Amino acid sequence: MKRRDFLAAGTLAMATAMVSPQLFAATEDKPLQILALVFDDYETLDLHGPVEMLGHMKNVQIKLVGDKSIIRSYQGPKVVTDISMDSVTPCDLFIVPGGLGTRKLVEDEELMAWLRKQVSVSGKVFSICTGSALLAKAGILDGVNATTNKMAYQWVTGLAGQVNWQPSARWVDDGKFLTSSGVSAGTDAALFYVSQLRGEVEARRIERLTEYHWNHDAKNDPYAVS
Repeated sequence: MKRRDFLAAGTLAMATAMVSPQLFAATEDKPLQILALVFDDYETLDLHGPVEMLGHMKNVQIKLVGDKSIIRSYQGPKVVTDISMDSVTPCDLFIVPGGLGTRKLVEDEELMAWLRKQVSVSGKVFSICTGSALLAKAGILDGVNATTNKMAYQWVTGLAGQVNWQPSARWVDDGKFLTSSGVSAGTDAALFYVSQLRGEVEARRIERLTEYHWNHDAKNDPYAVS
C-alpha cells in the first residue's frame, strides 16, 4: 500500500488507538523498539546524538523510517531507511529530529496525517530541535508543555498557539512527550530518557562510555529566550 493510499484509507485500528507507554516495554526476550523519522535536510546531530546514547542501552532495536530508501542529511551524509511510511509501526519511542527540512514539511498534509497515526501507536514521542514544529503543526502538541530550538523559537511557536511553549528549558518531559531544544540538547534529553527508563546509573555509564559531558539539568538552558 502506498503512503497516499494508507493515509486516505485510515482503516488500521492500531493507527487510531491510544497506546500505553508501557505496552511495548522491553523484556528479556523482546528489545525496546525505537523508531526515528528521517527526511531530506534533517539535522545530523539531532538524530545521531540521541541514537548514540540510546543505542548503548542493552536490548534495544533502533530503526529509521522515511518516505524513500535513501535520505540525505543537511550536512550531506546519507542514511538508509529500514521502514517505509506506507503504514505505521508500533514502538516504545518515536524520535522526530529537526533541521531545515522541517521548513517545507510543515506544509506537507500527508506527513501531518501520518504523524498523527504514528504517534497514536508510539509509547513515547521524543522531538529534537525543530522536530517539535512538525508535531505542533499536526496538532499533536496541543495542550502539551513543550520546547524547541531557541534560535528558531519565534517560527516554531508561531505555528501552533495551543502548545504550552517553554522559552527556558533544555528539554521538557510531559508524560508521553519529550521535547528538547536545539541540536545538542537532544543528546542531553536522550540521556534523561535513559535515566527515566533504566535509572541514572545507566545514564552515567553511557555518559562515561561516550566521554560526553551531560547537562542533566533541564532548567539549565544557556540559550533561553528572554
